[in-house]
Amino acid sequence: MFRRLAVTAVLSCALAGAVVAQTPPPQAGAVPTILVTRQLLEAEHLVVGQLVSLSADPGGAHPRTFRIVGQYEPVPDPMRLGQARHEVRMHLPDMIDLSADPADPVDADAIDTINVVAEGSSQVDDLRRSVSTRLPGVVVSAAGGGPAQPFVVLERFHYAIAIVTVIASSIFLLALMLMLVDERRSTVGVLRLIGFRRRRIVWQVLAEGVVIALAGAAFGVVLSAAFQGAINGFFQWKYDTALVFVRVTPAIALRSVVISVPLGVLATLVSSWSILRVDVLTVTRR
Repeated sequence: MFRRLAVTAVLSCALAGAVVAQTPPPQAGAVPTILVTRQLLEAEHLVVGQLVSLSADPGGAHPRTFRIVGQYEPVPDPMRLGQARHEVRMHLPDMIDLSADPADPVDADAIDTINVVAEGSSQVDDLRRSVSTRLPGVVVSAAGGGPAQPFVVLERFHYAIAIVTVIASSIFLLALMLMLVDERRSTVGVLRLIGFRRRRIVWQVLAEGVVIALAGAAFGVVLSAAFQGAINGFFQWKYDTALVFVRVTPAIALRSVVISVPLGVLATLVSSWSILRVDVLTVTRR
């Protein structure tokens, strides 16, 4: 039923002042090892192999010595954007020894949180009822993608902004095409006078609209793909994170082309029809 059972223990360690090297160093074989985040390594000017003191007490009481054996990049979390990720990873026995209360003999055996990954979302309700029945007093919460989740709300907000942007840009494009077509009024009149039928002119206008729309869509895709690296680099530098802010995928590019090309062609036809449906003498102002 379950693929993985993980015990998650959260430790809030306060460094007693700045993280400093220990002197004299203890024996290397007796020193437990830790990993530190890149941000903490840079902020405290630490190096791999250095000995540091960590304490679970805010006042720095009862510190323990650890050796830094490497650094890691924290998992990007949009909910913690802008927060300094000064974190340490250590072995579970070392964390229990550091955080356990010596005055409480059962504190080292206490578990606050158990994370369980189920194979399917349909089993979450059964698991909640089963655990609540067998273990009264245990709080069971399920993490899911319900409508109240912040990222689901953010995605819907992005969809609303996208719809408003597409509608506003389509209106602006139609107004621009009306001005361009009005400048070509005399050209359309000459074509009508020398014998071109409305249908042929419409096909010509349609072909021009398709070419212009494809060129504009391709330019937009290339421009966004070219600038995504600069945008990601700037915001990753500003917030000191590995989070990817902009990603132009083939699916997104195809969706943009599918939306923009028909809108461009439709704007061209609508703007040109205002001239094609009037009398030829009116078009030529004669």
